[in-house]
Amino acid sequence: MSGMDNSGGQAGEGRVKDAILIAGPTASGKSALALELAERRGGVIVNTDSMQGYSVLDVLTARPTVDEQARVPHLLYGHVHPTIPYSTGAWLRDVTRLIDEEAFSGRRPIFVGGTGLYFRALAEGISEMPEIPTAVRERWRYELAEHGSAKLHRILMREDSAAAMTLRPTDSQRIVRALEVLEASGRSILAWQAARGRPLIDRDTARFFVIEPERAALVERIETRFDRMLDKGALDEVRNLAALDLDPALPAVKAIGVRELQAALAGEISFDEAILRAKIATRQYAKRQATWFRHQLGPEWRRLEPAQALGVMLDATTTATTLEG
Repeated sequence: MSGMDNSGGQAGEGRVKDAILIAGPTASGKSALALELAERRGGVIVNTDSMQGYSVLDVLTARPTVDEQARVPHLLYGHVHPTIPYSTGAWLRDVTRLIDEEAFSGRRPIFVGGTGLYFRALAEGISEMPEIPTAVRERWRYELAEHGSAKLHRILMREDSAAAMTLRPTDSQRIVRALEVLEASGRSILAWQAARGRPLIDRDTARFFVIEPERAALVERIETRFDRMLDKGALDEVRNLAALDLDPALPAVKAIGVRELQAALAGEISFDEAILRAKIATRQYAKRQATWFRHQLGPEWRRLEPAQALGVMLDATTTATTLEG
């Protein structure tokens, strides 16, 4: 890192002063709020959603439109190819790069999205993990498919008993991750997790908001939004993604609507059934997000109904920014 402080002076443990964080479940209207706030407070919007970073999926991930992105600067949208498994660590490195490149100079950064782990990493720091070579990742996926998680847990117990003792034998994803990290780096995943980095924002000057729409209103927004996605070309996006012949395990392929519409295009289910399944999956995802935000975000996060949100945000922020290049 360059050591440049984009905050006009080091403040606390953070590097960026006066950041605005806006979290909320999918279809809660947070992107529109961020856009309005950015226009009125001289802001730059930073994507804080794991799916909106992928290219190809403009419509299905509800990424801001070209016209919306032209109104104020938008960063980290659509910059990742679907073949790449984009992680929390990768996102945090991208934010660090933006800071080093002075991308926020003279503007107030507004982080908006629905990925709770991104917000936590931004505000609290994250344990850096080693890069895992593709061959190592593929080998352990093969071992899992061939032998199951219980055997891999026994292997981990032999090679890294401390890590194995923190995991259930059925927790296949974390067992595989621990084995990958051990093979790739020669160090226990526990050692990597203990080395937490510092936050990238100054918590004392940041403003934290969570949008909490009423459940019935959110369900209605989800229903109408997916219908609009179909009108705007969601099927073409799914066709384009299918043409890449991607590994089904990649995160981009798991975007809500992709598998459902792929099944309809393949004639496995009707389009009406695909639409119904996608809407149900979106409602379930929104519920999981809301539950996570409710239980995992601290008291510094102000919880707002959509109708009151913009007024509260404007009152809680100032026009002038303290960011410097």
